[in-house]
Amino acid sequence: MSTPDTRTVFDRALVRRRRERAVLGGDGSGFLFAEVANRMADRLSDVTRGFGLGVDLGSRGGHMAQAVLQTGRVERLYATDASPALAGRLPVPSVAADEETLPFADASLDLVVSSLALHWVNDLPGTLVQVRRALKPDGLFLAALFGGETLWQLREVLMEAELTVMGGVSARVSPMADLRDAAGLLQRAGFALPVADRDPITVAYTDAWALMRDLSRMGEGNAVRLRAPGPLRRAILAEAGRLYAERHGFEGGRVRATFEILYISGWAPAATQQKPLRPGQATKRLADALGTEERPAGDVAIPRSE
Repeated sequence: MSTPDTRTVFDRALVRRRRERAVLGGDGSGFLFAEVANRMADRLSDVTRGFGLGVDLGSRGGHMAQAVLQTGRVERLYATDASPALAGRLPVPSVAADEETLPFADASLDLVVSSLALHWVNDLPGTLVQVRRALKPDGLFLAALFGGETLWQLREVLMEAELTVMGGVSARVSPMADLRDAAGLLQRAGFALPVADRDPITVAYTDAWALMRDLSRMGEGNAVRLRAPGPLRRAILAEAGRLYAERHGFEGGRVRATFEILYISGWAPAATQQKPLRPGQATKRLADALGTEERPAGDVAIPRSE
């Protein structure tokens, strides 16, 4: 009997099918992807240089590719998606390729962007290493992914409702990285000047069921490989909806849902990049930069032993 690979957290085939249904269905549920793509484009516009060849990794419905094109920062942009059906619909030249196995030669790209795709990758450190290798020296990687605080309200009420009804809990919401993890992964992958920050986005829904329906339309349902089989029982859904309205409702009877967006960026190492000085090599004082007076800390009083 074969032993399951515990490193395979997500069902990638299921993720691909859900993406296809979400995008090809055309039900207008991509508002969050469009919003994050625009915020990513603003960050790219802040970079005071252009890029020759760029790739949008996991392009999905093409929101990120469109936003990058509008910045005018990239001369040539290509895109990838694990779904051949979606890759064929993208607004730029594209290739069907899984984010876990990149088809790019080493040092061949100037820019890699990815918006809300990498949270479904089983081996995120491995993917980041592949991205860094594919970048030319001083090439930029910029990505957004869902963080660990995403849908914390839903996690809370689902867990409590299932515990009340069934006497136990199961995996109903996919695990996600937190900010500290994201920053550490960039360093481990060999990126220079790594930066990671977070941006919570709060969305109002009529009720908890509207939120769960929207997640399904987005293609963002639970894809953990060892997820509990079958749909949630009606009694659990009813209790979760009641708890959600009670704890996270606000004016008009609506409820809040938080999506934590992690933005990460790093540069492929290059000799021309700025590097931090070693201790003792500074030529200017911090007090001068802050416009304050530098004062010694003073002697430390050491108690005399009796």
